[in-house]
Amino acid sequence: MTASTNPAPDPRAAAAGGPDTFGPWIRETPSGLCHMDLVVPGAHCAGCIAKIERGLKAAGGVVDARLNLSTKRLAVEWRKDGFSGAGVLDTLRDLGFDARPFDAREAGYAGDVRTGRELLKALAVAGFAAGNVMLLSVAVWSGAEDATRDMFHWLSALIALPAIVYAGRPFFRSALRALKGGGLNMDVPISLAVILAAGMSLYETVNGAADTYFDAAVMLLFLLLIGRVLDHMMRVRARSAAAQLLSLTATGATVIENDGRRSFRKISDISAGMMVAVNAGERLPVDGIVVSGSSDVDRSMITGEAVPDAVGAGARLEAGTMNLTGPLTVEVTAAGEDTFLADIVRLMEAAERAKARAVLLADRAARIYAPAVHLVAAATFAGWLMAGSGWHDALVTAIAVLIITCPCALGLAVPAVQVVASGALFRNGIMLKDGGVLERLAEIDTVVFDKTGTLTLGRPVFSGLEKIDAKILALAYGLAAGSAHPLAVALAGQIAARGHKPAGFSAIEEHPGYGLEGCHDGRTVRLGSRRWCAMETAPGRFRARATGPELCLAVDGAPVAVFAASDEVRPGARRTIEILKERGLAVVLLSGDRAPTVAALGAELAIAEYHGAMTPQDKAAFIASLERDGHKALMVGDGINDAPALAAAHASMAPSSAADIGRIAAGLVFLRENLNAVAEAHLMALRARRLIHQNFALAIGYNLIAVPVAVAGLASPLIAAIAMSSSSILVTTNALRLRLPADFVVWRTARRSRSDGASTAAGKPGLVS
Repeated sequence: MTASTNPAPDPRAAAAGGPDTFGPWIRETPSGLCHMDLVVPGAHCAGCIAKIERGLKAAGGVVDARLNLSTKRLAVEWRKDGFSGAGVLDTLRDLGFDARPFDAREAGYAGDVRTGRELLKALAVAGFAAGNVMLLSVAVWSGAEDATRDMFHWLSALIALPAIVYAGRPFFRSALRALKGGGLNMDVPISLAVILAAGMSLYETVNGAADTYFDAAVMLLFLLLIGRVLDHMMRVRARSAAAQLLSLTATGATVIENDGRRSFRKISDISAGMMVAVNAGERLPVDGIVVSGSSDVDRSMITGEAVPDAVGAGARLEAGTMNLTGPLTVEVTAAGEDTFLADIVRLMEAAERAKARAVLLADRAARIYAPAVHLVAAATFAGWLMAGSGWHDALVTAIAVLIITCPCALGLAVPAVQVVASGALFRNGIMLKDGGVLERLAEIDTVVFDKTGTLTLGRPVFSGLEKIDAKILALAYGLAAGSAHPLAVALAGQIAARGHKPAGFSAIEEHPGYGLEGCHDGRTVRLGSRRWCAMETAPGRFRARATGPELCLAVDGAPVAVFAASDEVRPGARRTIEILKERGLAVVLLSGDRAPTVAALGAELAIAEYHGAMTPQDKAAFIASLERDGHKALMVGDGINDAPALAAAHASMAPSSAADIGRIAAGLVFLRENLNAVAEAHLMALRARRLIHQNFALAIGYNLIAVPVAVAGLASPLIAAIAMSSSSILVTTNALRLRLPADFVVWRTARRSRSDGASTAAGKPGLVS
């Protein structure tokens, strides 16, 4: 139940107010707990999730806390007598995070746009400063002395110091947040290196010293910001499908009162047992049972099937279902947070949270790297002091260690490969939305396909039209042309493509949930369902039901034809499944369609395991069962009903023809009809993983050589910056190898395998592992 039915205030105002301000944002759960959803803009990694959830659960009174990284949505539940909304925000502030009540309107990622602009501005400022300070440094390197040298140092300081303050903010804020929370991240040594280098350079400038390190500090920021911008570019493509599903949630409904009057009420004011009116063209705002009326409804978000269902009194419908053809009166069984659509949103958010907790290779490296760098730098400073050096030389050497170990190469190792892979995939008609999906895609051992719109094109194709009399086709064409029903539109188009003309009709009527009826030459002609055309009492040849959707035609109550439709198999489906099997991957088919139809397609494509009549929850549960058994699955689907499974799978992919929610939930989207994009993306992921591992090896190897040199005092901060830049260029150049055509990589691998006496798999370029 909702605590208040008054219009909700601005969430930013609530964030600044006292406990009473949060009343409209707090609701009571069935178990008697208080629940509030917050947005936490500063959460940006798996570490943030763990820190926030652990910190809140440690606070007295908080029962549960769950953070969704992609929506930045934090769900908190607490006991009534143990906490308050303001207390939740105070705890978050103590952890180093600002928050405010969640507003679905903010789920559109306006924050991503602001962050992207800030990073680009910082990159531009750092690049401008680095270029100019390096030019000024040339004069010093060329032998400028005394007053001339000091002038160039002061000019460098005037350019570098403001640029460092402005361009370093993304790193400084992140480091400060980590330190406030009592932890470390990779931005702490970065910030320390930049601040110490700039501070030491200013000290040297004031004292007229020969060397300063402004160029090293701004170059360091510039290179690090390149990696940060590339990383942001990949993250911003990974939108939250759960947030997009919120757009299907109605804000209210037309309620039919006991006296027959109709009034529009907010969803928070609607409860079970009420009657709501749903007109054609509207989405159902609630779960309910049809009391009166008949219509065709689009239930693709549940079944994934494009063909509408005919419904009448007694039919159960879910929130978010689209009413297509006729008005319905529905008795409410669930509203608001209790609806089927709300369950789907919660299911997807849980899947997204689980995926966000998965620690990628870069995150695992960061956990070790940050404390190691601090220890090495501190040990260097202490060691030089113990060896008898002054604090100045010891500090300069420690700064050189911090700079030479700055994680530019590590920071570029993953995003550089992701961005190059993204471009290579896009040139082949595949859009990479989430950079992290490449790492996960390379780990899969199972591929799970949806049926309609994925293995098939989702377009009904009527077979056997050439065997039907031209006059019958003309009658069917004449009636079908008068309807917007997907099956009627497809039938009319395919009859027209064969060169037939439509028969003339008068008084055509469409009966929602049944079909069409018209008068031709004084005879009544019907086109629609079996029941509408009296097929149950028809001769034997009409009584056999097709495995797929069908339209029936009757003249004066006598059946004359059945038009059976099937779904066209997507080009490349058979070859793709063969290739995936050759790579040792298991292939599974899941569908919301009827079991016989699914079995027929499974047999046609040689898929041994298939399951039909599956709901969105069933598909997500199947993916979860694979994960529990230790498998890592790639889910390939297209519909709203596939979105929870796409979000829950280890990796996910959707065609460009998919529903908006399906495309958003997937990590990759292929832009062409051919399904071989799945095999190509998998091969690219394997190549990308290999290059990422190589980049980490290069970065670690560089540190193993460079750190002892810096610790020994053989590298000034400037030399350290140049060495660090060289390592960044090295990993970026290695990442560019992904631009090599896949057929060259396959040929080279095959040649090496033959030289080792191993056999190789044969196939088309780009489709062999």
